Amino acid sequence: MQKEVRVYSLPFTAVKTYLTALLFVMGNVVLPQLCHLVPQGGMIFLPIYFFTLIGAYKFGWRVGVLTALFSPLVNSALFGMPAVALLPVILVKSTLLALAAAWVASRLRAWNLFLQLVLVVLAYQLLGGLFEWAWTGSLASALQDWRLGMPGMCLQIVGGYLFVKYTLTK
Repeated sequence: MQKEVRVYSLPFTAVKTYLTALLFVMGNVVLPQLCHLVPQGGMIFLPIYFFTLIGAYKFGWRVGVLTALFSPLVNSALFGMPAVALLPVILVKSTLLALAAAWVASRLRAWNLFLQLVLVVLAYQLLGGLFEWAWTGSLASALQDWRLGMPGMCLQIVGGYLFVKYTLTK
């Protein structure tokens, strides 16, 4: 029998919410730096979204949104990546990811975890791509994650599955 993954919804009034979000923001700072060692690693692996997905799925929308908002801002301030011009799109995509992950985790518990993560990634990429197209006016920019970032989307799904299933079991 498959063990159910326990999910939480931490409140804004708990210190644990902010400490948890801080840990996931730190993950979203370190992982992109590692991925940027590969040429176009950021565009291929989409690393800035990884810990947002996990934080929102496991600890709720508040941790997810805090991680989604602070990760790109901290990365941009410290390393200049993402570029300031790209921040609106990345902030919207990150927030969509956080909200989708938290919603799926709280509402679709009967679903297989892997399928839940597929749904989350498809949802934020589709909605985020529509926003990017509207914001930039460029369909090519909106489709870039689908064209170059497929390994990153797969990493989010498979890596997210493994991380949630086997490292965050309590």
